[in-house]
Amino acid sequence: MSKAEDIVAGLGGAANIVEVEGCITRLRTEVKDPGRVDEKALRATGAHGVVVAGTIIQVVVGPEADMLADDVNDLL
Repeated sequence: MSKAEDIVAGLGGAANIVEVEGCITRLRTEVKDPGRVDEKALRATGAHGVVVAGTIIQVVVGPEADMLADDVNDLL
C-alpha cells in the first residue's frame, strides 16, 4: 500500500473522512467518527505526531503535506 492509502486506513477508511487539506507540515482532516482513527497506524506511516480535537485530526507529516493531501483526496 502507498503512504496515502495507509493514511486513509489510519483515519478509519475513506467512508470516515469528511475532508483533507494540506497545511505546511500537516494534514488537517475532519472525520465522522474519531473513535475509528488509529493513531499508532498513522505514526507507522512516518507521521511525527497526531493531534486529535474532536472530529478534527491533524497528522504531522512534514513538508510533504500538500502532496500527501492531494494523494489522499485522489483516493476518496
